[in-house]
Amino acid sequence: MEPKSWKLKLTLLLVSSLTIMSVITISPALPQMAAEFKDIENAALLVKLVLTIPALMIAIFSPITGQLIDKYGRLKILWGALIVYAISGSSGYFLNNIYHILISRAILGMSVGMSMTIVITLIADYFVGQERQKFVGIQIAFMSLGGILFIGLGGVLADIGWRYPFLIYLFALLVLPLSMLFLEEPKLVQTTKNEVANIKSPAIIWLLFFNTMLLWIIFFLIPVQIPFYLKAIGVEKNAMVGAAIAMSTLFSAISSFSYSKIKGRLSFLAIFCIGYMLMAAGYACIALSTSYALVVVAMMLSGFGMGMMIPNTNMWVMKIAPPEIRGKEIGKLTTFWFLGQFLSPIIIFPVLSVLPLSSTFMAAAGLLLVLSIGFMLFHLSKAGKLVAQ
Repeated sequence: MEPKSWKLKLTLLLVSSLTIMSVITISPALPQMAAEFKDIENAALLVKLVLTIPALMIAIFSPITGQLIDKYGRLKILWGALIVYAISGSSGYFLNNIYHILISRAILGMSVGMSMTIVITLIADYFVGQERQKFVGIQIAFMSLGGILFIGLGGVLADIGWRYPFLIYLFALLVLPLSMLFLEEPKLVQTTKNEVANIKSPAIIWLLFFNTMLLWIIFFLIPVQIPFYLKAIGVEKNAMVGAAIAMSTLFSAISSFSYSKIKGRLSFLAIFCIGYMLMAAGYACIALSTSYALVVVAMMLSGFGMGMMIPNTNMWVMKIAPPEIRGKEIGKLTTFWFLGQFLSPIIIFPVLSVLPLSSTFMAAAGLLLVLSIGFMLFHLSKAGKLVAQ
């Protein structure tokens, strides 16, 4: 395969950045939104759902998108998704009803489910071997760096007013013409319905799907709960809240950017073991912290662990998914990815009614440690040695 142009690569990276922007950009504004809508029943939960309901719609529409792009192609669907993204994402600036905002966020999620599934599939289409492994790490690193920019900007704008971060979603209108100019429509693999029905991925792919969901359930404690945790320990400025969360994405970027080198030395399973161990240490630090500085250290640890596990999952799925059903399998991966994000506050909300937030983070640290040990044992087993190279 001929080396791809820098314009094509940059466009893929910019489309990828829209994914992380869709969820975390308004995170610093959550406490203000909670205060704005405090008179509405279940306001605390509804405001957190504003952050995470896009994830539910992404989970629903990703597998549908995967099947559509396997049949009809990638780019025209992507262009439509970018237009819907800009309109639905920015509408939160204008809406005054929390339920109307939730509807607009749901539509945003539909568009992200399409764009993310397409961009991951395009990466698998365009790149092979070592080039794919390197670009997958760069993609996640770029998403993390974009997260730093967008959540930092979101924090600054939230200090002006909680509505202003919604305007950041108009960035999709800048990405749209680039996608029209520089992305190429890959040739579809021609197969009959009967042939497609007989094509299957290895069973290990389901471990990757469910592990992705669990990973995001736990990790999403950070953007959803850290703003409230920092307020509880006396951090008032939204810009500082955004900076703390951005530190997690910075170290995630560093880890992801180094993924190709890490993968050159370690198996897929060993990377999961180390990643979960780092996240466990980070969450334990959060649970024990009474200062802003220690929370920032925790963000570094958890971000570094998360940053190596996301490209690790994507790369493994790309490697084992047959080209004929690649869009479908990546659609499933996207579904489990964002289903975890959506389920996180729903699962954690009743836990917080029993445990204080610090104890919740400590319980999460314990679960992360168990997962790390589980992957270590799998890595050392005969079955692990066969599947995870």
